[in-house]
Amino acid sequence: MSVWDDVVGQPDAVRVLQRAATDPTAMTHAWLVTGPPGSGRSVAARAFAASLQCTGSTEGAPGAGPGCGRCQACTTTLAGTHPDLMVVATEKVVITIDEVRGLVTAAARTPSVGRYRVIVVEDADRMAERTTNVLLKSIEEPPPHTVWVLCAPSVQDVLPTIRSRCRAVGLRVPPARDVADLLVRRDGADPTLALDAARAAQSHVGLARRLARDPEARSRRSAVLEVARRIRGVPDAVLAASELVDVAKAEAAAATVERDATEKAELLRALGVGEGDTLPPKLRSQLKQLEDDQKRRATRRQRDVLDRSMVDLLSLYRDVLVVQLGAEVELVNSAHADVVRSLARDATPEQTVRRMDAIGTARERLEGNVAPLLALEAMTIALRPQG
Repeated sequence: MSVWDDVVGQPDAVRVLQRAATDPTAMTHAWLVTGPPGSGRSVAARAFAASLQCTGSTEGAPGAGPGCGRCQACTTTLAGTHPDLMVVATEKVVITIDEVRGLVTAAARTPSVGRYRVIVVEDADRMAERTTNVLLKSIEEPPPHTVWVLCAPSVQDVLPTIRSRCRAVGLRVPPARDVADLLVRRDGADPTLALDAARAAQSHVGLARRLARDPEARSRRSAVLEVARRIRGVPDAVLAASELVDVAKAEAAAATVERDATEKAELLRALGVGEGDTLPPKLRSQLKQLEDDQKRRATRRQRDVLDRSMVDLLSLYRDVLVVQLGAEVELVNSAHADVVRSLARDATPEQTVRRMDAIGTARERLEGNVAPLLALEAMTIALRPQG
């Protein structure tokens, strides 16, 4: 057993991080772990943190070393409960400047029980420039036993002033079969279903796990792919865009409504206000802050669902292009081969590429805060058959 067991398909990155945990000459105070969504950035960051805190070799465990996965330091770090570990993973659109100031304050403290104070920022690309500047000095001149581990999709997603002070470790998209093997080993998934899920998720471990375990998730994805075949004209396109946005809103609400209610109840209890009581004016700002945070979280969730739907459509048209060109590669959506063949018959490769471009443009517009319905309508209209 090792803390690296769940870091799938990343032998080169694991080798670099393992060496840093054992060789002081290879260690540095700030790391930038990059890789596409689903490559396992946060998993690798926590595994690295666990290997830095590992006490297995000192406890005399057979064959133990940095990252043994069995000692208390390893298990608590992986669980996120180690006293010298801080993890920031925002569910909102951005990481706030107040959150970063709290990290900087924590970084100045000496470790209480571990070898290092490790601070993992899982969404370093979600910091505004002003927020990042607060972090700069702490990363440039940290205390001797503080280690920063920042995660982002690419080095370009982090300001030059930050990335120039970090050692970058790049992750790749893991092979689908490696992801499927992980699902079988860790979750007991059926091997055939696990491989289909890994391909459909394009090796995104978290999504593959959800598709392998949740029939409703597979059903929702199938419905998104069917949208492409249903669009025959502008009215169909407009209806399809509205349907995709409504589904994203519903999924975002389902994922947050219970949590929102629990957080509100806990805040009111902490403020000493009973259910149904009138909230004193001086306390209303705290409730307003919570409600604003919850709205930002729901907005990000909705955007993530819509973006995932567009990635699924991109994978579909990729398969269409594979069929049209006669390329001898595996289909991502082998379970939807009939949809792929139908679309391939009704279009040319040039039209398929234009449709893929339209989906990419919609993703960029959504990232740029264009109204989701407008971005999706423009996309679905571009997906209709051309006479």
